[in-house]
Amino acid sequence: MKELHVRWQRLVDESNQTCDRCGATGSAVEGAVEMLKRAFKELGIEVVLKTEVLSQATFAQDPLESNRIWIGGLPIEWWLSATSGKSQCCSACGDADCRTMTVDGKTYEAIPVELILKAGLLAAARLLQPDQPEGCCDGTENQMPGTGRMLLSSQCRCG
Repeated sequence: MKELHVRWQRLVDESNQTCDRCGATGSAVEGAVEMLKRAFKELGIEVVLKTEVLSQATFAQDPLESNRIWIGGLPIEWWLSATSGKSQCCSACGDADCRTMTVDGKTYEAIPVELILKAGLLAAARLLQPDQPEGCCDGTENQMPGTGRMLLSSQCRCG
């Protein structure tokens, strides 16, 4: 059986609390993963969710690492041709600017189920494709948005 890994990380404070946007995203991730599990079972794809906690110290170094989602080893922004941004948060985050995501001109502080499902469907479709040959793209489409890092040919989504 093939596996589709979904990873989500967020800040959790010393009272075991998170901010509202991370709480809403967490609920959306859990709901989307359950839907994807049911949908992909017949396709032979097991969806595996891993949630990670960021400490206050880690968050203080880079607040934009909180409320991040990876699907199939790639940031959700990559699947959705989205960009990440930031806006001031509250509660557990203090005065920090926290991660946002913009898709088709709309900015989200909490990532909704629909966007997680869309990214999951795209990732699963790639899992079901025969392997792409080495160097299947010209190098312009295989760069991970916002990182400048090149993807492996096995991670390329062209073709």
